[in-house]
Amino acid sequence: MAQTRAATATGRVSRLGAARRPVLGLLGAWLRAGFAREVEQRRLFAWLAVAFGLGILVFFAGTNGTPALAAPLVAAGLLAATTPFLAARPLGLALTLAGLFAFLGFAAATLRVQRVASPILARTTIAPLVGTIEGLDEREEGARLIVRVESFGTLGPEARPARVRVSYRRAVPLKPGDRIAATARLLPPPEAARPGGYDFGRDAFFRGLGAVGSLVGKIEIRPPTEAPAWSARLAAAIDEARNALTRRITDANGGQAGAVAAALVTGKRGLINGETNDVLRSAGIYHVVSISGLHMVLAAGVVFWLVRAFLALVPFAALHWPIKKIAAGLAMVGVTAYCVFSGWDIAAERSLIMTLVMLGAILVDRPALSLRNLALAALIALAREPEGVLGPSFQMSFAAVAGLIACAPLIGGQAFRRDGAGRVARAIGLLLATVVGTLATTLVAQVATAPFATYHFQTVQPFGIVGNALTLPLVSLAVMPAAVLGILAYPFALDQPVWWAMGLAVRGMLTISGWIAGFGHATYVVPAYGAGALALLAGALVLLTLPASSLRWIGLAPAILGLGLAARPVRQDIYVDREGAGAAIREPGGQLATLGRPPAFVLEQWLKADGDGRKAGEVKPFAGARCDRLGCSLDLADGRTVALATDKRALPEDCARAEILITQREAPPHCAAPLILDRAFLKAHGAIAIRLSPEGPVVTTARRPGETVPWRPTAIRPVEAPPLPAPPQRTETDAEDADMPGAEPGEAPQ
Repeated sequence: MAQTRAATATGRVSRLGAARRPVLGLLGAWLRAGFAREVEQRRLFAWLAVAFGLGILVFFAGTNGTPALAAPLVAAGLLAATTPFLAARPLGLALTLAGLFAFLGFAAATLRVQRVASPILARTTIAPLVGTIEGLDEREEGARLIVRVESFGTLGPEARPARVRVSYRRAVPLKPGDRIAATARLLPPPEAARPGGYDFGRDAFFRGLGAVGSLVGKIEIRPPTEAPAWSARLAAAIDEARNALTRRITDANGGQAGAVAAALVTGKRGLINGETNDVLRSAGIYHVVSISGLHMVLAAGVVFWLVRAFLALVPFAALHWPIKKIAAGLAMVGVTAYCVFSGWDIAAERSLIMTLVMLGAILVDRPALSLRNLALAALIALAREPEGVLGPSFQMSFAAVAGLIACAPLIGGQAFRRDGAGRVARAIGLLLATVVGTLATTLVAQVATAPFATYHFQTVQPFGIVGNALTLPLVSLAVMPAAVLGILAYPFALDQPVWWAMGLAVRGMLTISGWIAGFGHATYVVPAYGAGALALLAGALVLLTLPASSLRWIGLAPAILGLGLAARPVRQDIYVDREGAGAAIREPGGQLATLGRPPAFVLEQWLKADGDGRKAGEVKPFAGARCDRLGCSLDLADGRTVALATDKRALPEDCARAEILITQREAPPHCAAPLILDRAFLKAHGAIAIRLSPEGPVVTTARRPGETVPWRPTAIRPVEAPPLPAPPQRTETDAEDADMPGAEPGEAPQ
């Protein structure tokens, strides 16, 4: 009987295995056919850029300290040496090349860190500052300066920042190139305001900034002690010319129209006020005022069209010269000059690389818009600035272009064009194709960039497609052509009428934006989701856009899983300021309320991460909190007590009764509170987020305990911190929202 049952079970297993084999065989055949199609269509090159980027991500996510540059280079060399033996094995060759480029990406990030490394200020310091102004951005009140430091107090070269960013309010007639002396209040570039938030300190490190702050008191202009280098003189002259042109454009228009028009030409956005910025963001067109892909393409397109049209009017040139290539070459020169003049911003530089690659393809008779060109542009951009892969500008710009290339056959509007149709039918067809193409292009770009925009900025503009559809034709047909003509007329002092006409178009753009911003729910704030969801959504985008075969449908699996994770983010119950000045705690009604005095900007970052659109001034203190001049305490719904001690005299009592103690001071050695967030703990871990669970508080920190990264002040090392209560601590170190803003919502071209 037992033998019969065993035989029956064996038969079932055999039948199941036999059923699985055809399925696995079909799956294997589909994968092999898809891979062969990718090889035939030469689509594997784009994956080298993906591998390069993954190598950079491994560097930023996994390294503790600065690795040796030789290690990834040796590994890449060994893989390169095996490639000649894999010519007959396409899959093996593809995997080997992917590993090779991943190691090269890791090496590029290592080299970049070594090249930009410079001292970072260890603590807030007020001292005399002497240095030379490298850049100046005028604002509504005062200006913001980039200063190359000669001396700061008594700090030696090993501790003195090489470059700092400072602001001042008093209208002193300063200009780039001036050598100044003043009292400065400087502090280390701030870290993330919350776990997973934007780390301004990391971005400042890669920009060469070792401190930020302000100038106080009198500013003295001193003569230089030695002649500056020619590169410094050239950079100062360009920045001063940008400021002069900014003032000329604003004088021609006045108001916010002039400020926006100037930003479109020179990249100087300091004169745009907060209200105008909010209106542009609500309409989904803030990317228009950031010099990036849209501006580069339009500037290159205007120069290309003007040169080609002019040469086409000359019969000899039209018949004997390659006028298309000449136009492309001059457009490359023009767009490069425009990028230099607009400040050579990181976003503009990446867009310039992409535009130059597209125009260069025309010179060698290749398709201008292709995934190979996009991948080449990504490789160049990441080799120059590997840290860009972490930022919204790179992610959104390349995602938008990849989506547009992949969907190009669907958004061309060919269905509205008929051969042999009459003039009226052709005109109507052209109009419909233009309208549908614009809407489809905007929709594709917004879908492609949505995962990155919501991750970094926690906002969604549902009417962005309307805003872009109504304003981009105005920008393309009036604003940017006027900008090019204005720059050409500027040396002849004939530019004022052009700037005035450009201002009219900008006023129309602002009017449309204000109308859209007035819609109900023009901006939704969504809760922040984790890096895991973003990784799945980014992987889905890559899988859906890069393959030419049906393998692209593999991307649906990570897309569905990523959307599921993003739709169910972890909601934190307590946020604690990285300095311990205050906290935000969830009330029984579900909203966050304050305990103590957290900085307004930090509080707004917490609110956005929670999906709360309130401003800092609208948030009230926690109802029922007991506060006096020594600190505050409150009882949570589950009976646990949270205490914020602002005076050391409150520590003995708070240590005895509180389950969670927050203080800017050092807690006593024998403090009995189960979770102590004091000065030592906050220095070691940065900003804190806590989720309250029945088992105990789950703590997430902005820094990984014990990690050493180059963009942290060397004097602030992780110290021994008390153990966290169960369940075990989980740490996250992610990036980007907007602390002392580096990138603004919607900067990338869409």
